[in-house]
Amino acid sequence: MSLLVVGLSHRSAPVSVLERASLSADAQTKLLQDTVAAEPASEGAVLATCNRIELYADVDKFHAGVAELSTLLAQHSGVGLEELTPYLYVHYEDRAVHHLFSVACGLDSMVVGEGQILGQIKDSLARAQETHTAGRLLNDLFQQALRVGKRAHSETGIDRAGQSLVTFGLEQLALGTPVESWARGKKALVIGAGSMSSLSAATLARAGVAEVVVANRTPDRAERLVRILTEGDDTDVAARAVPMTSVPFELTRADVVVSCTGATGLVLTAETVAAGVEGRVVTSPVVDLDVVAEEDARESAPPAQPSTEDGCPVDLPAVRPGFSVMGEAAVAGMDAATLEQHGAWAAGSAVDRRDAARGTGPEADAEVIGALAATASAIGRIPERRRPEPVAAPPRPEPVLFLLDLAMPRDVDAAAHRLPGVRLVDIESLAEASADAPMAADVDQVRRIVSDEVAAFGAAQRAAHITPTVVALRTMAADVVAGEMARLEGRLPGLDDKHRAEITQTVRRVVDKLLHAPTVRVKQLAAEPGGAGYADALRTLFDLDPETVASVSRAEESTEKNAENRGPG
Repeated sequence: MSLLVVGLSHRSAPVSVLERASLSADAQTKLLQDTVAAEPASEGAVLATCNRIELYADVDKFHAGVAELSTLLAQHSGVGLEELTPYLYVHYEDRAVHHLFSVACGLDSMVVGEGQILGQIKDSLARAQETHTAGRLLNDLFQQALRVGKRAHSETGIDRAGQSLVTFGLEQLALGTPVESWARGKKALVIGAGSMSSLSAATLARAGVAEVVVANRTPDRAERLVRILTEGDDTDVAARAVPMTSVPFELTRADVVVSCTGATGLVLTAETVAAGVEGRVVTSPVVDLDVVAEEDARESAPPAQPSTEDGCPVDLPAVRPGFSVMGEAAVAGMDAATLEQHGAWAAGSAVDRRDAARGTGPEADAEVIGALAATASAIGRIPERRRPEPVAAPPRPEPVLFLLDLAMPRDVDAAAHRLPGVRLVDIESLAEASADAPMAADVDQVRRIVSDEVAAFGAAQRAAHITPTVVALRTMAADVVAGEMARLEGRLPGLDDKHRAEITQTVRRVVDKLLHAPTVRVKQLAAEPGGAGYADALRTLFDLDPETVASVSRAEESTEKNAENRGPG
């Protein structure tokens, strides 16, 4: 076994790079074909999801394989090799098996424990089988990965560690409110009809939305999803299908939009989203003109004139207790006119306003401040005055349109998150939010399952590697027995059938007993790490014909290809 995986994911690359490196279905097929056509690889499979792109291959040379697979990923993704290389990771043999099994269990997902990855692995295997790029190794690997993932979910509580990306995304939209309470009664628009969009529609329906509208470029797929939603026993949601051209209009009606298509460009631009929000904006509240006039009059009224202590221009009840002798705190932030009033009030005598009016600007203010400081020094006190409160920014309007973009590359223009009344959650924001997601205690148990399954898979593969050699050995032994029996018949032509059968059975038992212990033991040894050399030793010791061994391998592969047509389990 020389399994090699080269890839990048949300753990190794920023979302912007993942977005550019994403592969369409056609690009994945072409990548598979080019992989098996390359010299170092004999098998290939691509695992492409929202947050990972991985190329698996059976190679005969490690370094050449890494170089070739990296180059192929760069060519088909459109991202230059020099730019892509820093974000690539490489796993080989048992480490590659461990990686895929961890992925299948949800340990490497953006939301730990989510089970949707199993369907994506199944799709990956089906694509490799359809293109005839999956041989014995990758078929065994991906089939076993599916079994390991199912075991992890059935034997542990890994499901409690996380949810599907859809559920996690809806939780981010709801901002702490339970999704069921937040979604109840809302109208939802789902763009796309693939597996992720179908899961989104079903999740929204179960959460209690009033309506689900499905828009897709292929009307039949949208209609099929609508039938699934309306005919299901677990929901009574209203659902209908619309063409993609109706999306701008549906945006004016929808409260929640989930988009996950295979489009290479934007499906919703910021302008389209803005138009959808504007089309549903409610009228502004009625303004009381009398109140406005009263406030304007109050703002334009002249400053209060200083008089007695009750007429102090400072709001004494709002001032913290205490005075400063020199009045620094009182001076801070005041203009000259206000300082003038304070000085007059504190000194108990009027200040000649004509003197202050002679000049304006910093010099005049400095003169008044100096006079006030002198007054404070003489009287010994000036009431404290707090600094002006900072002006708060106008509050952002409550969202009226919630957007969840689960596509890679993105369907929704990132600029939409700046629009008033819009809340956008996409793969990038989900990656940031998931970094703080709690880990369940069951994760450790799943890791132990993965380790055990990796060891078992490696042992099985090493044992399987020697099987053709053992079969060839037993075939050679059977030929020897047949040749000796033919020679015996030539020497004893009068031998009856009963005696001939008894002799034949005796010779076969002798050969079987001689071969039993060595073949059983060699399978055990071959299953251990480093046991691949036992097959070569067996071929050398018994002088087995390499073509005989190869023919056994071809026969096994032919049997597996027939089983392969039944699809992944």
